[in-house]
This record gives sequence, structure tokens and C-alpha cells, in this order.
Amino acid sequence: MIIETIVTTIAEDGTLNCAPMGVEWGSDHLVLKPFLETATYRNLVSARAAVVHVIDDVRVFARGAISNPSYPTVPASLVRGLVLADCCSWREVQVRSIDSTPPRSRVEATIVHTGIRREFVGFNRAAAAVIETAIYSTRLHILPREFVESELTRLQVIVDKTAGPNELEAMALLTAYIRSTANPSTP
Repeated sequence: MIIETIVTTIAEDGTLNCAPMGVEWGSDHLVLKPFLETATYRNLVSARAAVVHVIDDVRVFARGAISNPSYPTVPASLVRGLVLADCCSWREVQVRSIDSTPPRSRVEATIVHTGIRREFVGFNRAAAAVIETAIYSTRLHILPREFVESELTRLQVIVDKTAGPNELEAMALLTAYIRSTANPSTP
């Protein structure tokens, strides 16, 4: 099962990278699959550790998909990493193995510490639509523009019907980003 998360990693120079990522979820291990050209991949190779967060604010997914946002953090307990202060829960992971076969790596990691700040109640339909839109925003280089535009239209209907202020803000941010970005995809 793939769970949508926020992954934080640390670069060699100490810079925090904050990225949304679906991870294969297990009770004692996780599998991350970052694209090879990403900061997340480079940081996992060099630091061999990450913190994987369950978070209930879709604005973090939206901002993380299109930039490298800064959020308040606290030091991780057992790995070289940082925990987002406002997450619901987190898993500190140590990399076991990395398969760097293009276009996406496969990083198997052992969970070495977990923490919980509050219950994760779940996402409403608007939040799920925002997360799907965030995923599309990271795939503009490989998806046909017509498909992305049709999905934006479809997902906006869901957001308009079921969103609260956070989902509306996140969807507006992603829509503006997608519509302002040229699409090099030619499939």
C-alpha cells in the first residue's frame, strides 16, 4: 500500500529538503521511490536517512510539490534529520539499500524510530483532490498538457464542493503553478 507523505532529508551542506512522496508502507520498513534527478534522491544517497511524515495540512503537499518550503522543525531522535513540528506522526528511517535504475530509484529503509503528535483524522475529498493535483504538478514534464488540464477541471469540481480554506488555498496555488508552467511533454 502506498501512503502519501512528506519526506524530509538533509543535504551534505545541512540544507533541509521537504518533499511530498508516496511511500510503500510497512510496519518495520518503508520503500521510497524518488526520481533520480531530485534532491530527495541525492540526500538519501549521501545521508542514508530520512524522516517520513504523516501530515494533515494539504498546503504542505502543495508547496512541497512546487518548491522547497521551510517549516518549523525539531531534531530527529535517531537519524540525521529533522521532524516537521506540525506533523501528525513520523517515521525516522535508515537506508538499507538503493537501486538507482532510471527513471526512479527504489530506496528500502528500516524504521528506527516513530513518533506521534496527534491523531490523523483523514482527508476529505477536496484534500485528496489537492494531493492528486500536487502529484500532477511534479509530472508536467511527462504528462500531456491536455490530460493535466482535464484533470484540473475535474478535480476543481471536487474541491469546490468539499473544501475548507486550506484546500482552497492549496488548489489555487497548484493551479496557478501548473497554468504558468510550460509543458515540455510531447507524448
